[in-house]
Amino acid sequence: MNDRIHKIENDVQDRNSYAWKKLCEYVDKVAYENREEFSPFDELGKELFSQIHTLPESISKLKKVKKVWLYGSKLKRIPPEIGQMESLEYFDPYTSYNLHWFPYEISNCKKLKDSRVSTRALFGNYKNRMRFPLLTHNPVRYFGDTLKCSICNKEITYQQTNQLWITLRVGTDTLPLLTNLCSKECEDKLPQPEIGYVHFAHKGGADLKQPTNKEWEKLMQQKQEQQKQKIQNDSTQKEEPKLLRLIRKIWE
Repeated sequence: MNDRIHKIENDVQDRNSYAWKKLCEYVDKVAYENREEFSPFDELGKELFSQIHTLPESISKLKKVKKVWLYGSKLKRIPPEIGQMESLEYFDPYTSYNLHWFPYEISNCKKLKDSRVSTRALFGNYKNRMRFPLLTHNPVRYFGDTLKCSICNKEITYQQTNQLWITLRVGTDTLPLLTNLCSKECEDKLPQPEIGYVHFAHKGGADLKQPTNKEWEKLMQQKQEQQKQKIQNDSTQKEEPKLLRLIRKIWE
């Protein structure tokens, strides 16, 4: 297990910089022109793109974007507004080694089927089990004084939110996600975490026990056997009508 615990970094972006202003302009242009791809590197160039450590909240306007290209970025976080990119199908932040987690809201992108993430850099990844930062008295803060519940979308303050980590399958990757919850009712609505990872939503910290590689391999074997059995059952169910038709024909 990787015993290093990363410090939660807030205020990661200089929002007065030229690079940030150019990025915001680019987001507006992509939204206005109804483009289907978002590739800030191509627009800003290497030098300016390297100064970008988060994306603008205005990405919520990118309703037509299907593909997001963030390869080799210096991003440290993605804002929850990514969950409003309703057409998103492909998400590629590969080799963005400072991205250790993602907002829970990315799971709201129901069309997102394909992704490419440097998973070794993620909190809780099965290959190194990098420890999750403790969220108690140490919240992740987004831009602004309020945020929205990850489940019911209710606007809340940082004093009202209960932040928890949860690991889920998103696209083709298993990602550690940060949730902001307004109540126990919303916490109870969280989905079951991915098999082979901490099996409940949690606060993180050095005392959190994560599955070992051996336990992960055993759970993956069980999952594969279950999937194999399901395929066999589905195949049997498809064959049954053919058999019934044959019996009916013989009877007639």
